[in-house]
Amino acid sequence: MQDYLMIAVGMLLGSIGWVVFLLPNNITTGGLPGISSILYWGLGIPVQVSYFVLNAILLAIALKVMGWRFCIKTIYAVVLFTMFTSIFEPMARNSGFLSDQPFMAAVVGACFLGMTSGMGLYSGGSTGGSDLIAAMVNKYHDISLGRVILICDLIIITSSYFVLRSWEQVIYGYVVLFISAFCVDRFINSMRSSVQFFIISDKYEEIAKHITAEALRGCTVINAEGFYSGHEMKMLFVLARQNESSRIFNIIDMIDPHAFVSQSAVIGVYGEGFDKVKKH
Repeated sequence: MQDYLMIAVGMLLGSIGWVVFLLPNNITTGGLPGISSILYWGLGIPVQVSYFVLNAILLAIALKVMGWRFCIKTIYAVVLFTMFTSIFEPMARNSGFLSDQPFMAAVVGACFLGMTSGMGLYSGGSTGGSDLIAAMVNKYHDISLGRVILICDLIIITSSYFVLRSWEQVIYGYVVLFISAFCVDRFINSMRSSVQFFIISDKYEEIAKHITAEALRGCTVINAEGFYSGHEMKMLFVLARQNESSRIFNIIDMIDPHAFVSQSAVIGVYGEGFDKVKKH
């Protein structure tokens, strides 16, 4: 339920960023929204129609690669994005919102779209288009999601010149591309960031039991010895997600407020309960 709720919020933000800030100001973006924008400016095809049809084709290909579970969430995301776009596009068509500040419109729209892609990919789904391609590549290769999206979208944004006939608008599209790709990586990395704890306490057994039961994280007991005191002691080693830190600190403070705790960030944690090791 948390995944589907996060996808819904992401699609809402993305549709606002696209049809409120970018589309009325003739600022293109990457992925299928970018292709749909080009078709809208060139042929007058409603963006929600072309976006939905192109995603249906791409999803048929991804079904075999990513499996039903991923594609179900992606279909859910695409349907919601199409629905929200249909609602907001007529409302924003002649609004002229930030029409005199295209750079600001590009920045705000890019942040919205980047959050959308990040929330969708983190929740096990995708907004379709280049996000879907990035997810398929990332399944087999440890390549940055933002980098794959960046390569795909550079081609789409550059091709918008043939419709808009304005390199200025294309440059704004590049701004959208780089900011949104940056937001994708920042969001994914912040949600996946992990920390490690070294906990020294006489009540290590009670702390370990509560961390295992309440924080749902395993604990490793390490035999240690104080150099100055010469006393033997037990030290707990715990790996957890960054957003689980406060829960672990609350457990430690509740059981032994005088415990000695060291927390540090780790670059990556692979294995059960964390990320999966990529072959390449």
